[in-house]
Amino acid sequence: MSKSSVGENVEKIIKPIVESLGYELVEVDYSKQHFGMALTITIFSKNGITIEDCEKVSNAIDAPIDELNPTNDEPYTLNVSSPGLDRPIKTSDDARRNLGVDIDIKLFTPKNGKKLWSGKIVDYCDESLTIEDESGKHTFTFSEIALAKQKIEF
Repeated sequence: MSKSSVGENVEKIIKPIVESLGYELVEVDYSKQHFGMALTITIFSKNGITIEDCEKVSNAIDAPIDELNPTNDEPYTLNVSSPGLDRPIKTSDDARRNLGVDIDIKLFTPKNGKKLWSGKIVDYCDESLTIEDESGKHTFTFSEIALAKQKIEF
């Protein structure tokens, strides 16, 4: 079974469970980690994610995943986590979750002479996001963006 099919099969089974608990399923990732294979479930809530939220979801999805046996008895570690503040903004769903948030953008090639942009996400669609800075609104397609992350200031 391929890594992507493991994630896709698990996502089909757990998405309704995660949503019934009041969370959004952000991502299911099955990949090799330093300790072996890991199945990482990333969840989101507008109220933030606590360790108790992760435990609640883990307990709810553990038995259905075991019954599915997505890895054909190959060992893996189940992890449930939040997207984290430093999660890259790659999709329209990521932009939606960060609407109104200040972000930093690095482009593959310059636009209007600049590769680095900063501003607040004010709009998004399937293909792009729009930020607003002191000079106005600027729209970037996701294919133009090398890296976009929430601006974190200390």
